[in-house]
Amino acid sequence: MNKALRFFRPSHQHSAFSATVLLMGTVMLSRAIGYVREAYIAYEFGAGGQTDAYVAAFTLPDWLNYIVAGGAASITFISIYTRFLAEKRDADANKTFSVVITVMTVVMIVGTVITEIFTPQFVRWMFHGFSREQAELTVHLTRILLPAQIFFYVGGVVSAVLLSHRLFLFPALGPLLYNLFIILGGVVAGRHFGIGALAYGALAGSIAGPFLASVIGAARIGTGYKPSFDVTNPAFREWIKLSVPLMLGVSLVTADDWILRHYAASGVGDISRLNYAKRLFAVPIAVLGQATGQASLPFFARLFNEKRLKEFATTVNDSVYRVAAASFLATGWMMAAAFPLIDLVYRRGRFTVSDTRTTAVYFFWFSLSLALWAAQGLYARAFYAAGDTLTPMVAVTVITSASLPIYSFLFHRCGVVGLAYASDIGIGANLLALAWLLHYRKMVSLRTLRWDELGKSALTAVVAGGISLEVAKNIPLPAFGHGSRMTDLLQLALVSVTWAAATALGLWILKSQLPQDLRRRKRIAYPAVAQNETKEIMGAGTQP
Repeated sequence: MNKALRFFRPSHQHSAFSATVLLMGTVMLSRAIGYVREAYIAYEFGAGGQTDAYVAAFTLPDWLNYIVAGGAASITFISIYTRFLAEKRDADANKTFSVVITVMTVVMIVGTVITEIFTPQFVRWMFHGFSREQAELTVHLTRILLPAQIFFYVGGVVSAVLLSHRLFLFPALGPLLYNLFIILGGVVAGRHFGIGALAYGALAGSIAGPFLASVIGAARIGTGYKPSFDVTNPAFREWIKLSVPLMLGVSLVTADDWILRHYAASGVGDISRLNYAKRLFAVPIAVLGQATGQASLPFFARLFNEKRLKEFATTVNDSVYRVAAASFLATGWMMAAAFPLIDLVYRRGRFTVSDTRTTAVYFFWFSLSLALWAAQGLYARAFYAAGDTLTPMVAVTVITSASLPIYSFLFHRCGVVGLAYASDIGIGANLLALAWLLHYRKMVSLRTLRWDELGKSALTAVVAGGISLEVAKNIPLPAFGHGSRMTDLLQLALVSVTWAAATALGLWILKSQLPQDLRRRKRIAYPAVAQNETKEIMGAGTQP
């Protein structure tokens, strides 16, 4: 029991394995709270003009964070800070931390003021399909949300310090608190402020979650901070050099949401339905991709900084294989379960059966790219760990630019669902570019990826998903009334049981090693730490 509790202590230093376990758990909890948030929004506001305006209001704040702070301040900072820790240069690490926080906070404040002023012009340009009332509401909500980016930025850099020390608990709490405050904002102030209460809740959540949770964690370990504008600091200049490509480049990982909103603005409710589908799709992305990537980055960086390049390449490929293979299998279930899942999650209050049908179609096609989203995040972090942000950002910027005509063509040819097709195509190109560049630079070889096991997982996913979908369509269920929750639950259970049985049988017939690989952590990086951590977790339930 003591060993299990130690795993959850804020001061506990994690291995890559235990960090992934912790982050997956907290991400799942965060997404569960996120489900309550989205379900509340669907119940209270449905999929209409107001909800479109609320979703659209996040676009300019996202742009500010991306352009001014590079959208990934913590990612670029981790590689520098981790190197200082590895070299026992704690004083230099704290000096760099102080300069980055001080200078860039001022830049973020200035950027916030400027964007507050020009919000109306941006909204008219970006969402030209909005009515006058929608545009005015979007401007109002955007101006509430903009200051939150300051707290996201500072919290991101402070989180990088904690992650570099292999302290993951406080950064993991940030998203939980953020989602809780959005819900509280709507429940407490919804009658008075309408949908604006959600925006105020998001602003309060950015302070309480990503900012305060990380600051408290950094204070507990004695992280030193003194206001400093020493822009001549060599490490600060290195950080700027690493971050500028992220500031100037545009990754489809971020731009995808912006592009979807831009085209979908011409139809009332289209932005909302796309957003509901994308947010539910983001749950497995976060669990399989984001949590693994966030946990892996400090270990990737340390292996690279210590010149353990063979282990670095092996660890990256091992992570990609596991995440992609698991994602293939999850995709089979998600596509088969699309309708009952969306209906259970969202249909209530103002969110109708018609909204469910449309949103389920979007979710079905988004699900096809789960493995692509998860794997590309790991490949990108391999570049960041190596201190190279220019190469991936040039590549993904080119991919994003080349994808724009595809979004436009498929939208005008297939309607809103064409945007989901374009999203899948674009993120697939993004993944291929990053994987090929790592291979070309002889950093992570594509030849050593577990292609045989990936093929087995993909084939099993296709068969299991297809069987589950056909079973759900053709086996009659007891009638519990139109739109019954019980019918949804039975259909979801039928899909899940069929998928699980087909998946287990398929992996067994193909003699796949994936089940064993997912149960055990390969002890490549830091074997002693990984081994001890594994024993702690696996024995947590049996120890006195």
